[in-house]
Amino acid sequence: MSTSPETALTRRLPAWTRIPPQQLLTLMLVLAVGVALVIGGWMWSTTPDFRVLYSNLSDRDGGAVLAALQQLNVPYKFADGGGALLVPENLVHDTRLKLAAQGLPKGGLSGFELMEGQRFGASQFLEQVNYQRGLEGELARSIQTLQAVQSARVHLALSRSSTFVRDQPSASASVLIHLYPGRTLDSMQVAAIVHLVTNSVPGLTTKNVSVVDQNGTLLSGEGSTPGAGVDKTQIKYRYDIEQGFVQRIEAILAPVLGNGNVKAQVSADVDFSEVEQAEEVYKPNQKPETASVRAQQTSEASGGSSASASGVPGAVSNQPPGTASAPITAERQAVNTGGGGPGGSSTQRRDANVTYEVDKSIRHTKVAQGRLKRLSVAVVLNDRVTADSAGKTVTKPLTDAEKEQITELVKGVVGYDKERGDVVSVINSTFKAHETEKVTEVPFWKQPSTVDLAKDSGKFVLIGAVLLFLLLRVFKPMVANLTRVPALPVDVLPSAPSPVGLPQEVRYENSLQTARQIAKQDPKIVANVVKDWVSGNEQ
Repeated sequence: MSTSPETALTRRLPAWTRIPPQQLLTLMLVLAVGVALVIGGWMWSTTPDFRVLYSNLSDRDGGAVLAALQQLNVPYKFADGGGALLVPENLVHDTRLKLAAQGLPKGGLSGFELMEGQRFGASQFLEQVNYQRGLEGELARSIQTLQAVQSARVHLALSRSSTFVRDQPSASASVLIHLYPGRTLDSMQVAAIVHLVTNSVPGLTTKNVSVVDQNGTLLSGEGSTPGAGVDKTQIKYRYDIEQGFVQRIEAILAPVLGNGNVKAQVSADVDFSEVEQAEEVYKPNQKPETASVRAQQTSEASGGSSASASGVPGAVSNQPPGTASAPITAERQAVNTGGGGPGGSSTQRRDANVTYEVDKSIRHTKVAQGRLKRLSVAVVLNDRVTADSAGKTVTKPLTDAEKEQITELVKGVVGYDKERGDVVSVINSTFKAHETEKVTEVPFWKQPSTVDLAKDSGKFVLIGAVLLFLLLRVFKPMVANLTRVPALPVDVLPSAPSPVGLPQEVRYENSLQTARQIAKQDPKIVANVVKDWVSGNEQ
């Protein structure tokens, strides 16, 4: 059966040229959706996880950080209503280092960099104000380095020296700190902040520094200053003494009884009062032969007279009264002699004055703080653990001799002083075994590394499964239906059907017109048909 030339040309047209326009448009949309899903899945799987770079930035710091991120070409996004700035996880540390090299974020505080921008011709008052602002900013930055402090502000009232004012006002400072939720500052940390500010400002004393938290609570005061109320350093000193004795007791008894078989507690009574005493003591007079001579004076006098004696007879009436003498202060002698001839007399006098040193003792005593007044030691010993002949563990109490030896050993370790009133108590008891909590091993499939690996693998598996399902169950049947071309009649051209009954000339003219149009649209088809005719494939 022969085939007309126009039918051969029509069958050699591409399949997509015989698809209706609406069906072709639907096919293109389906293909576009498939490509979009593939690209979206690939982008979702390759999108990095974002982590927090900075949070709670001020407006000024936030703008500066965003400008720096744009210059560094680092992608970013916001979270928590704009309170947190996120960047890719693999760029967090690198970005922080680069921003820190640029001095970002500044934290909203200005330090001594204010002095760098001084204009020429600035007044002394302006320089003083900038210096004070810079000092306040630097102190606030130092306080913010504490772990419990979220932010801080420092206000200084500096005194100005004047030659016309005798009494200069003292400097003062106020510190406002904002703590992290759930954090507190103890008295030692508050005292550290007070001393930090005090040592940074000339002429500022600790009593003129006030520290207030965000709740309006005054943290500094007389209670936090040394020497007022309960001093934390004294409590810590006493605790250190007690723990030192406990460690020494357990360290010396552990090799004898074994680790964990000795429990000791020590209570130390420490005297923190500071006593200063001056004493001057005078002892009774010493004997002249044993006393030290301070000064000695001797005088002698002699004389004679020819007049007869008159008055009350006797030597006492003719001599003036002598100086009183004592063994410790002076020693005097007087010798009177009378003339040997009648009517004449001679007088000889000798005085000796000796001054001895006064025996005096002066003592100045100062007792330092932290003197140990009394020790109370309590030691509990566990029973000895031995093994019997069958290999079973058996506990055996300590003997009295062993406890006595251990008691003497403990007394030697702590420096027992009976006159001081120390007490050492050693008892023996059976220790109850602690019930160790069984730690359940986490299964392999519950370990964090396994969970993360499963999440990453599941992400790609899910994407592959979805794409495979869409390809096999949706796109492939849809493409097959859309690309299905209706069968052509053997002797009828789809573009120019020839109704039965038309003259042969009319049908020939229609076929010739169709062939011309096909030749204009796709000359390759015509060339292939002619090539087949020449080769003899068409009859």
